[in-house]
Amino acid sequence: MTNLPDAQGHFGPYGGVFVPETLMTALAELVKEYEAARQDAVFQGELKKLLADFVGRPTPLYFAERLTAHLGGAKIYLKREDLLHTGAHKINNTMGQILLARRMGKKRVIAETGAGQHGVATATAAARFGMECVIYMGETDMKRQALNVTRMKFLGAKVVPVTAGQATLKEAINEAIRDWVTNVRTTHYILGTAYGAHPYPMMVRNFHRVIGEEARRQILEKEGRLPNHLVACVGGGSNAIGLFYAFLEDKDVRMTGVEGGGEGIKPGRHAARFQGGRLGVLQGCKTFLLANDDGQIELTHSISAGLDYAAVGPEHSYLRETGRIDYDFATDDEALEAFQTLAKIEGIIPALESAHAVAQTMKLAPRMDREEVIIANLSGRGDKDVEQVASFLAEK
Repeated sequence: MTNLPDAQGHFGPYGGVFVPETLMTALAELVKEYEAARQDAVFQGELKKLLADFVGRPTPLYFAERLTAHLGGAKIYLKREDLLHTGAHKINNTMGQILLARRMGKKRVIAETGAGQHGVATATAAARFGMECVIYMGETDMKRQALNVTRMKFLGAKVVPVTAGQATLKEAINEAIRDWVTNVRTTHYILGTAYGAHPYPMMVRNFHRVIGEEARRQILEKEGRLPNHLVACVGGGSNAIGLFYAFLEDKDVRMTGVEGGGEGIKPGRHAARFQGGRLGVLQGCKTFLLANDDGQIELTHSISAGLDYAAVGPEHSYLRETGRIDYDFATDDEALEAFQTLAKIEGIIPALESAHAVAQTMKLAPRMDREEVIIANLSGRGDKDVEQVASFLAEK
């Protein structure tokens, strides 16, 4: 299970390469350079140093004592990716990819972003290495994540609003791919999640594996045993696979990925791909996605911009099919309740994406024994969401 994908980027029937011919050479170059970098001690040493000194790894594994007491069940630990530089796990991947871009002689990087955290992390990495940076972001997301738009601009990035369709993440990816096709010789596309054409799902996963590897060491030090359950939110799926991957061979460790349930599982009002989704091809790979009977991509909705996407990473589709990982969803209302609960009880304001994982944890913990252990991935902090949540609650 941990030896996938195969050489063509397949996780069982999922994954692969579905891109315009113009990008095939660029992807082949990326595969070659990434495989060389994996074996390059100098590359790995520089990345490790950046993650420690610039990014802030390792992140703590925090025992949420008051939340545990409040729920009255399993012991809850939070993997504090929210404490990283820029405020989320996304920077693990952008630092790895910016080093690859430099290795390939690229002078310009582009990215898509939904919640803005990947955009901020990409702009941060580009500023650190003096590269031109362009971020594509849906106009809808720009309005609800205005703080992150401003941060990207301060970091020197050009933020391009995308107005097509729903003006959210899917459309931002479309524009980024168009840019890459046009400027492929000078530009590297820093894709922000474990999605897209090979080698991106594998590469992004591997840059985030540090989350689970740290958590595994930390829980053994704190509890002398592995956890009973892992929980993480799933948009494309990078923070989740980053946590889960180190535990895939530990059969007694259960795992749950949490999708955006929006306003409930009805067409156009959610982003839970495993709840009524189907197999299809979108933006580079074959995976589960939300589409109608004619194959047209359905509208999506989540209060969380980072979970508001019509498809899920191919490795998650494979892990669900094999039964290794369970996938559930949390609604907007459940995520809002979790957001407020964690803030008031633990003094931690989570990102709305991470609040979906907290919501699932709040469902699971009371049903578990007190000696059992849950690790929830707190993938980002909620500064970016405070104004949106306050406005939403005021309206309600």
